[in-house]
Amino acid sequence: MSKDDKIVFCTGGGCTAKLGAGVLSRILEKLPRGEKDPDLLVGYDSRDDAAVYRITDDIALVQTVDFFPPMVDDPYTFGQIAATNALSDVYAMGGEVKTALNLVCFPEDMDLNVLGEILRGGAEKVAEAGGSLAGGHSIADSGVKYGLSVTGLVDPHRMYTNDTGVPGDKLILTKALGVGLLCTANRVGEAAPEEMEAAIRSMTTLNKTAAEISRKYRVHAATDVTGFSFLGHLHEMMGGKLSCVIHANAVPVLPGAQKAADAFLYTAAGQRNRNHTGPFVRFENVSFAMEEVLFDPQTSGGLLLAVDPADAEALEQELRTAGLPASIVGEILPKQEIEITVTDKREE
Repeated sequence: MSKDDKIVFCTGGGCTAKLGAGVLSRILEKLPRGEKDPDLLVGYDSRDDAAVYRITDDIALVQTVDFFPPMVDDPYTFGQIAATNALSDVYAMGGEVKTALNLVCFPEDMDLNVLGEILRGGAEKVAEAGGSLAGGHSIADSGVKYGLSVTGLVDPHRMYTNDTGVPGDKLILTKALGVGLLCTANRVGEAAPEEMEAAIRSMTTLNKTAAEISRKYRVHAATDVTGFSFLGHLHEMMGGKLSCVIHANAVPVLPGAQKAADAFLYTAAGQRNRNHTGPFVRFENVSFAMEEVLFDPQTSGGLLLAVDPADAEALEQELRTAGLPASIVGEILPKQEIEITVTDKREE
């Protein structure tokens, strides 16, 4: 494709296209359960990032699927972002990527070179993850959508789940927040080029390095931060049995994200996140812009790790040495009346 052939198909996609958490929960709870398979270690009845099925005592399959409409105009970049996002769920379970299948929805009257660039971007990320692209499926559709079905492997004794943190654990976030706000600002011409470039670098960075480093330490729980927002996924980590405090000034934020929030360039998905998770959150002296960042739907966000306090600073430092903007952002507490307290003061 030449620059003259550039096709603009950005319609505000990414993880902002997800169904709201509340709606999804109501649908899933009505599905027939059937007899429980003891080897299905993690299924849809949990709120975890991927399914895990035990094959032997020390090998389990990790299975996940993710696809969405584009949130950037460049097809190759979109393919990279969508693949990075789909691969992330395997890392959030502590697993290693093995195979991936393409999932494609594409208009029959659109230039096939666009599809070729999307698939090239995705294939490169699968290869970077150490996986094999094994096939896929495509359908004709009115709009572009792309993603992957991914299979990985994990030791069942060492897999991560999202709700097994314990009081005292430190919470570490491995990527900066704000990509949803920046994509919205970019769509209306209000994001500076360098701000959008930083968002794209974040969205195309695999969580592979963060996951590999984390395995050296005592991580009790993990998730990746995507469409339900930092606070939405944190709410899932609390599992109705824990509470936590978050230090807002310790949370890494992409340049321009708070400016976009101040300009009210937030998404409908962000407001759904606030409606769903807001009742579980108390803010103490936190700006409106920062609140919006914390409710902002992330596409291809970082890992959120609950780490033994004795390991937290060493893990944070090793992640930073690897070039990641990781930060200890809070701490898990015993269950309290308020599940999540967000303050602008970090404890000494």
